[in-house]
Amino acid sequence: MPPAKRRTRSYDPARTRAAVLAQFGNVRAAVRTLTAEQLAAPTRLGDWTVRELVAHIGMALTAVDRLLAEPEPARQDGRLLDWPFAIAADADAIAATACRLAAEHPDLDAHLADVERRFTDRLDAHPGVRLLPTSAGALPLADYVVTRAVELVVHTDDLNAAVPGLDIPYDRQALAACTRLLADALAAKAPGGSTEVRIPPYAVVQCVEGPRHTRGTPPNVVETDSLTWIRLATGRTSWQEAVTDAKVSAGGERADLGPYLPLLR
Repeated sequence: MPPAKRRTRSYDPARTRAAVLAQFGNVRAAVRTLTAEQLAAPTRLGDWTVRELVAHIGMALTAVDRLLAEPEPARQDGRLLDWPFAIAADADAIAATACRLAAEHPDLDAHLADVERRFTDRLDAHPGVRLLPTSAGALPLADYVVTRAVELVVHTDDLNAAVPGLDIPYDRQALAACTRLLADALAAKAPGGSTEVRIPPYAVVQCVEGPRHTRGTPPNVVETDSLTWIRLATGRTSWQEAVTDAKVSAGGERADLGPYLPLLR
């Protein structure tokens, strides 16, 4: 039996905007506490220091400003679910820009304050349906803001990993949006209905080719928490490592998601 057609998940633009600003505010508050030694510390992102990672987090919002400065595409030809698979192509340019911004802005808090102001000004000035020429194709501004929540949550986790005890909190709505988009991306990459992936309390998706489950307890079930899922989806944690450390519960012959991960790099 072919998998049932899935409805595209929708995101409330006002709640998404509030979530992005709340998570950015959480990061800004933490950055104000960082010492020079902490800013110079390494991260799990290649050669980046904490300072460069913070500069990159600012880029999550300045990307909106940059894309709005481009001519508006004539029509939408991308989907929100295309975004996780498209960003790797921009990795080198992104890294170079983060290093440049880190060097150009010694006062990171002042830089982030200016970034936040410009972001809110742009959202106030443009409707959510305004198309942006993104790496995933032409997407509405409202959809692109969802990807900003993903960037902020993923890199908040990177900051917390780099600075022990920093413990930046996660806005609940931002964490939900990040979890859901990456769960839906898995379902798009591995379409099917034989395996149910549960990430309580935010997402449940069915994926992987094979006999479709219709009632009762599914024969193939994967369950994990949202942060572990985000680390799996972005390659911060390997599938085998998460299973060995009991961060993931996986039962059934089609419950191995290792071949489909990571989704976003």
